[in-house]
Amino acid sequence: MLKTIAMIPARYEASRFPGKLMQDLCGKPVIVRTYDAAVGTGLFDAVYVVTDSEIIEETIKEHGGKAIRSQKEHECGSDRIAEAVAPMDIDIVVNVQGDEPFTNGEDMVRVLQVFKEADSHKIDLASIMTPMLSLKEINNPNNVKVIVNEHDFALYFSRAAIPFPRELNAGVTYYKHKGIYAFRKQAIIDFAKLPMRPLEASEKIECIRYLEYGRIIKMVRSDSPALGIDTEADLNEARKVFKAGEAAI
Repeated sequence: MLKTIAMIPARYEASRFPGKLMQDLCGKPVIVRTYDAAVGTGLFDAVYVVTDSEIIEETIKEHGGKAIRSQKEHECGSDRIAEAVAPMDIDIVVNVQGDEPFTNGEDMVRVLQVFKEADSHKIDLASIMTPMLSLKEINNPNNVKVIVNEHDFALYFSRAAIPFPRELNAGVTYYKHKGIYAFRKQAIIDFAKLPMRPLEASEKIECIRYLEYGRIIKMVRSDSPALGIDTEADLNEARKVFKAGEAAI
């Protein structure tokens, strides 16, 4: 049995929406909603928030959760997680984005299944992609796009609309990268030792570092919508979705 944990990297000073993880989402901060969603899946031996912020750390602990304070400054969430898991006896770590409070158990089951399949020894990282159905979604740079080969291995990630829609009748499906990553522990430790290269620095997408160094990323398809919180408008939409879900119960 693989020992599996979830890590939620939580940086307070987000460039597009500072303090967004502490914004109220129908009675609880966004980061607490995300933590509860991860715990609620029942899939993990433990769930942690790993953060640079005293207020986020204290909020999670007051909620009865587990939080780890980063000892160093980090450029991305994976680097932050690598520091936290280095001393832990684990096999798989799932990176759950702190600004995606609607992450669901079905997606996590799919991404973890990758490490139980026959060719799992070839895979360093597994992640989720979901189709985008509108040009507004496709052209939004806050939505990270991914293109894959015929076996759903990632070829590239970008904030741009890739592939470029020169031929509108080509039958291309555009996929959004959802904020779930599952790593083997050694893969994320190795990741943190690799210097950031120009493509990752330009796009600010950490998965690109894996591709630049020849690592293998397996993408898993999901039809569940992706709703991350990058802007105040996203937060307002998340409140509507959350209230609609409560009303349906």
